[in-house]
Amino acid sequence: MHKYLRAIGFSKLTDRKELQKLLTDIVVNGTDRAYTSNGENTLLAEFSKDFAENMGIAVCGEFDEDDRFTYDYYYPYLRGSIISSEEDVSVERHAAQESYAGVCDDIKVGVSLIFYLQNMIPYVKAQNTGLLPVRGTTLTLSALSTKGSIMMPLMKTEKDLIKNKRTFMNRSQLINAARKGDEEAIENLTLDDMDTYTTISRRIQKEDVFSLVDTYFMPYGIECDHYSILAEIIECNQMKNRMTDEEIYLMTLNCNDLIFDLCINKEDLYGEPAIGRRFKGIIWMQGYINFPN
Repeated sequence: MHKYLRAIGFSKLTDRKELQKLLTDIVVNGTDRAYTSNGENTLLAEFSKDFAENMGIAVCGEFDEDDRFTYDYYYPYLRGSIISSEEDVSVERHAAQESYAGVCDDIKVGVSLIFYLQNMIPYVKAQNTGLLPVRGTTLTLSALSTKGSIMMPLMKTEKDLIKNKRTFMNRSQLINAARKGDEEAIENLTLDDMDTYTTISRRIQKEDVFSLVDTYFMPYGIECDHYSILAEIIECNQMKNRMTDEEIYLMTLNCNDLIFDLCINKEDLYGEPAIGRRFKGIIWMQGYINFPN
């Protein structure tokens, strides 16, 4: 049973027979279908069905020579609505099955951002027709969570916002220069980090850590596409799973200027989300590569 099924409103689904019935329904009555050959006389297929707006379950597998579909794996998804990054993305196949992980080196995050690739079929098509690497792509990120809490925002004045924006732009320029081998930029970044560490070490003795840290984005656990985040909520809506009637929160988050959508079951969220407040939790990151026409 997939751990993140509950994030899209299937928290009560625990029986294997019910799961198999659900997956069969998706294959037979799926709202979206995609096919491609993997270059080995095998037809790959992906069937998906939405159970709320832009969220549902995808079933992947392949057709044999007798046109019979063999189920391989499934995953819950949330399709994002915002372009999160315009950096180039590299993709690697998972070892165990015909699924893929994407890697994006976006300076906004500070780490190599690894995500589960949603549009596997278009990528395989591009791979088989020799179109890779495709330049000029954009990336739409989304995330699922099974546990989170709402925190109050930090009080920031207009002057603070302008100062933070200027600091972020300066740091981005330094990181770009450091990537190109600029030794002075590397030295400045090191000194900035040392100053930040010194300031936090002094203030942490009298202040709460979440009053010092506005947002963060950190790898979590062993799986490379899981992250621990603290992010500002810039949009929030409540939805219902059409099949189970479970309530789901759909939030648009801003984490270190990386903007993406997230969904979480209402039962798994501690606190009341609202615009301006902060979401803290563990997420499974997914992504959709927008190939140019």
